[in-house]
Amino acid sequence: MRLWLPPTLLAISRGATRILAAASLAVVATLIVVPALADKPETALDKTISTTVSAIPIDFDREHPERKEFGKLIFRGGLNLFAKSIYFGGYSALALDPTGTKLLAISDAGSWMKADLDYNGRELKGLGNVTLGPLLGQNGKPLLADQERDSEGMALASGTPEAGTAFISFERKHRIARYPFTADQFGPPSGTIPLPPGAKRMEANRGIEALAMITAGRLKGTLVAFPERLPDKNGNLTGWLIGGPSPGTIALKPIEGFDITDAAALPDGGIVILERRFRYSEGIKMRIRRVSPAELKPGAVITGEVLLEATDSLNIDNMEAIAVHRRASGETVLTLMSDDNFSPLQRTLIMQFTLPDATAAAASAPAANEDRTPEHRAAATTSPSEAVHGKLERCGGGTGICEPSHTDFGAGEVGPAREGKYGETAGASGRPKPRRRGASRSGA
Repeated sequence: MRLWLPPTLLAISRGATRILAAASLAVVATLIVVPALADKPETALDKTISTTVSAIPIDFDREHPERKEFGKLIFRGGLNLFAKSIYFGGYSALALDPTGTKLLAISDAGSWMKADLDYNGRELKGLGNVTLGPLLGQNGKPLLADQERDSEGMALASGTPEAGTAFISFERKHRIARYPFTADQFGPPSGTIPLPPGAKRMEANRGIEALAMITAGRLKGTLVAFPERLPDKNGNLTGWLIGGPSPGTIALKPIEGFDITDAAALPDGGIVILERRFRYSEGIKMRIRRVSPAELKPGAVITGEVLLEATDSLNIDNMEAIAVHRRASGETVLTLMSDDNFSPLQRTLIMQFTLPDATAAAASAPAANEDRTPEHRAAATTSPSEAVHGKLERCGGGTGICEPSHTDFGAGEVGPAREGKYGETAGASGRPKPRRRGASRSGA
């Protein structure tokens, strides 16, 4: 349902503005309660298409555009994106290449987007060479049913955003599928990963939102997975280390009721976690936490380090996707993207931040291949996918990750008791999403 306002309503008093805001909030509430009223495409793309994406620069602080430091991050730039295609939007996961110029994004409408990121110096300028296409099912045809195509998380197992293999998580019909992809086709999947113990407790509309493939350090080859919100018996948010040398259950200590929306691997073997909170009384918030490699171990209750927390007084929307790339200069860049839920009340934003301590970390790295990222240096020897195969190839099935042979996966003090072998769960369709008013704002 689209909210259309006649031009006569644009010249209204401040009191009327409050009334209109209340009315708009009521509409947003309706969209949350009845997701079917949103404009998510009813049909799937049947082929790869090209489209044009327009971009308006944005400042993170609209009232103080000169401000660049937020929390422990430095804002590099951002864009508000527009496209005429009904299939553009809903982006819940993304990946960038080490140069930060090649982008792959996954939509929760069962489609993908590839694009070139253009820059004006260090600041994002626009998206070029944009293509959209469908995620294919086992039968080689586009995923059609909502319970089949609700793709939420993604982690590259090998390759680049242009071609390779990715793990993609789906909710409603919960699964993690292994997707080979080329320049113009995504799938069919080559298999699925058996879900960890405890996954059967996931609600239909709160499946695995966050996937991150560890590419360095002692956990290289481990897939980190977090549902949106799956509290354990202590109220901590359940997650899993899948495959790799030390599989098991982990948990994230919740802070102020935020949910998990995505995660990405850091060059040092740690991860960053993107979180979101929505309340009618306060609007939407986002948070980014950094988790060190030392905290990622079976049975751990993770607190992490808060890098940034923002309310909608800053230029955010429903931030659902995060990616990390390491520039040749040593900078670690975080790229965030919002899910507009295909709603005219929301926006598709993309923005970038820099971790200020990344340069110092890069200075201590070996000089050899210094123009290559740790991911590329690791890929020169063993890819994460190969590491997983090497550890668990005996499980077979072509999935790349499967059930560990040992029996200590459950991590006794975290989450519920073990629930037997891994298994998939399916649920009915329908998922409330935070929705809020959003208007584009040009930056300097």
